[in-house]
Amino acid sequence: MTTSPGAGRAEVVVDLDAIAANTAVLRERVGRPLMAVVKADGYGHGLVPAARAVLAGGADCLGVAVVAEALALRAAGVTAPVLAWLNGPGTDVAAALAADVELSVSAGWGLDEVLAAARAAGRPARVHLAVDTGLSREGATPDDWPGLVAAAARAQADGELAVVGLWSHLAYADAPTHPTIGAQVRVFEEAVAVARDAGLTDARRHLANSAATIALPGTWFDLVRPGIALYGLDPMGGDPRQHGLRPAMTVRAQVAHTKRVPAGAGVSYGHTYSTERETTLALVPVGYADGIPRAVGNRAPVLAAGEQRRIAGRVCMDQFVLDVGDDGIAPGDDVVLWGPGDDGEPTAQQWADAGDTIHYELVTRVGGRFSRRYVGSAGSV
Repeated sequence: MTTSPGAGRAEVVVDLDAIAANTAVLRERVGRPLMAVVKADGYGHGLVPAARAVLAGGADCLGVAVVAEALALRAAGVTAPVLAWLNGPGTDVAAALAADVELSVSAGWGLDEVLAAARAAGRPARVHLAVDTGLSREGATPDDWPGLVAAAARAQADGELAVVGLWSHLAYADAPTHPTIGAQVRVFEEAVAVARDAGLTDARRHLANSAATIALPGTWFDLVRPGIALYGLDPMGGDPRQHGLRPAMTVRAQVAHTKRVPAGAGVSYGHTYSTERETTLALVPVGYADGIPRAVGNRAPVLAAGEQRRIAGRVCMDQFVLDVGDDGIAPGDDVVLWGPGDDGEPTAQQWADAGDTIHYELVTRVGGRFSRRYVGSAGSV
């Protein structure tokens, strides 16, 4: 067995120029304002660098899940409008208002918390009212919507808040012909009519996520709200190049050890893989503690020694093994888990297919002992 000088390097490489270019493609496609979603640490690409890159690409505003993400953007000097929408009881509304963060409201208790903070601060809050059109997550039900709208309209008339958005989220946008889409659009339009009748005439309507931004012009309304497509991945599971998008993330590691083993050698826990002949095994020092799904053992491809090959055996906490046959490979050699596919490496979609999951999960969970490195200059300061 040969051993590398160190424990092996593993990194996530993020192309900021690709993120900016993807944003520009989508912004040009829709011809209207675009809210770039940078929640979940910029979908695993880095919250602040991703935010700066999408703004460089023409995004008009930003979307995050929680207030802490919005405050991190403000602390980094990002001044663009930002909406935080996943706000439970006890959210630090005061800090959000002080930082000019817009907030989503789905229920009366949430509106009460925002109003209390606005009164204490002596400044109006900027809110987006969320309606549940059929996803059954956040958002007021159609039955509760009129009451929420009426209360918000009263508060707006009193100068305590400004309702700047009316929004919802689609359940089946990645299946553009699914009948639920038309049904949700109808519910959304009915909800908007209620809000307009109550006097909320300036609030912008937004419904379209990445898939809808690409495939459903009838959902674009006043503002689109893409996420994963900004990072160059097709939300419908196809080839992003057909939409003019380029994946921004490449995940790579270095071989830590190699060894020559005979035919019939069991590999990794449980010996779910055994060698068919004398062969070379290469140890890659990343595992499920670093966000590599355990479920992809014997299934997911990597690029190693010039060609794609499947992981041999189970993925462990800190490592997995490759069977490279008689091909030359040595400690320190690169192994690419996924990337744009330009040089024969697998894509995140291939990994998603192998793990019976979606690429969203893969790019947002990869981390642990991976370092992150940025290439490109978009949004750099």
